[in-house]
Amino acid sequence: MDDIIFGKNAITEALISGEREINKILISKNIHSDAKINKIKELAKERGIVFQFVAKEKFQQYAEFNHQGIIAQISPLKYADLDEFLEKSHNNSSLVILDGIEDPHNFGAIIRSCVCAGVEGIIIPSRRNVQVNSIVEKTSAGAINHIPIIKVNSLVNAVQKLKEHDWWIIATDASAKDNYYDIKYNDMNFALVMGAEHAGVSKSLLKMSDFTVKIPMMNDFNSLNVSNAACVIIFESLRQKLDKKS
Repeated sequence: MDDIIFGKNAITEALISGEREINKILISKNIHSDAKINKIKELAKERGIVFQFVAKEKFQQYAEFNHQGIIAQISPLKYADLDEFLEKSHNNSSLVILDGIEDPHNFGAIIRSCVCAGVEGIIIPSRRNVQVNSIVEKTSAGAINHIPIIKVNSLVNAVQKLKEHDWWIIATDASAKDNYYDIKYNDMNFALVMGAEHAGVSKSLLKMSDFTVKIPMMNDFNSLNVSNAACVIIFESLRQKLDKKS
């Protein structure tokens, strides 16, 4: 499952970006051609990528996913290197660090929000965090092809390196004193740390953080999932950036 992407939008974006090596595209004989399918075939022809129509039985192993009758066999994602990222970074850059995210749908949604808000990269640990797979790719709607995903062995070491390069670390914590909109995001390079769905940000990363912030809730009803929470905060940073330009 890790070497395919599925769905019309995700495959179209992968073809347009050219960031992923696509080996073959399989299209179910049972689906009718539409504008999106025709676009995929057109792009595949331009890039010399083989596509073929196959029996619907070929898709049975993907029945639990909304594959829309089309899958692409791809090369594994090439993760970015943190050192190379830091060499290319500029003033007022931003990162999101994912600390133990388990749900691939949340990961995909975070990628999509990051790309839309102009976040420059996402850092994930090599263990105890969902890795990039076909569900993440599909949920991101192709956004994964437009942002570096940086995989590191140790988040603690990665955060330490960021701090040595004058990055500020902002961690989310439900018991924080500051609200997320109290931070002046435009005055620094910052990395936003989002914690696991149930455990939150690890204590070691909380101790290393320069700021901890929360999203205020009504009636003590704290049920905002991690992808929603990340979206709220990174779009606040974008709002501040746009306000500064106006």
